[in-house]
Amino acid sequence: MMKPDALKIFFEVIADRIAACGDEVRRVFHGRGRCYEGLEQITADWLGNGVLQIAIFKEDEPEFYTALRDGVSQFCQSDVWRKVGGKTVVVQHRDREGAETETLMGEMPFQINVVENGLSYTLDLGKRQNNGLFLDMRLGRQWVQENAAHKCVLNLFAYTCGFSVAAVDGGADKVVNLDMARSSLSRGRENHQLNQHNLNKVSFLGHELFKSWGKVKKNGPYDLVIIDPPSFQKGSFVLTKDYAKILRRLPELVSEGGDVLACVNAPDVKPSFLEEQMAEFAPQFVFVSRLENPPEFEDIDTDSALKVMHFKRQD
Repeated sequence: MMKPDALKIFFEVIADRIAACGDEVRRVFHGRGRCYEGLEQITADWLGNGVLQIAIFKEDEPEFYTALRDGVSQFCQSDVWRKVGGKTVVVQHRDREGAETETLMGEMPFQINVVENGLSYTLDLGKRQNNGLFLDMRLGRQWVQENAAHKCVLNLFAYTCGFSVAAVDGGADKVVNLDMARSSLSRGRENHQLNQHNLNKVSFLGHELFKSWGKVKKNGPYDLVIIDPPSFQKGSFVLTKDYAKILRRLPELVSEGGDVLACVNAPDVKPSFLEEQMAEFAPQFVFVSRLENPPEFEDIDTDSALKVMHFKRQD
């Protein structure tokens, strides 16, 4: 259980970080990294537009929720909150059915446009567990933005096409997005339109990957392949079993000298997993580096945090 008394630290950290965010979306408290005793199941994200979203990942005692509501009330009377133009505080209960969201202050916008690295994305609030942008991948999208010029890019498990938006902004000649959730790809199309991108450069394939290798290969070869799968997706993907199926295909998908950004966000899977799997199933690809995670996602164990690994083809 979390500790109501520890919420003093929670609001102190938010107050220290929120002013530096400006209008950009940022994680401003990350208890999930286990760096704050008694606050391991709570996070907070500044969405800009005056909106602070708190998430709780495990049901707690009534005393904790009372202390949280009191703390929010006090925080919303602070000079920091006024200076950042704070309007709304919502709490998403990730542990409850439907990820129930309640409003503690102001009015919750059910849809909001946020800005990250100068690019805009539309998020949904109060509808589902994930709102449309994984904030821990901020530096991964920045890397793509900085390394996509004149490249043909394949974005696997594209979700709402955050990597694609970053790639087109970075000057990619072509991006192919693949995801079995067509509704997510539709939001991805909207994200590109929000940034006034030329959609002639972008393809959206609403297919299950392992049944669509022909379509994927037809659009290649690719200079950059991004693999950012879920850890587990019932009936379609189990990371520890199915990642190898993708890596085996890389030699026929990636051009000579091409890059692969391979990602894992399962705490119990170590960075060595990707290096070992690549060495076994696609030895043409040499490990270059692991990208840094955003500093706001501090973690007591870096091996448990998000793994974003850069490989390069060297035949």
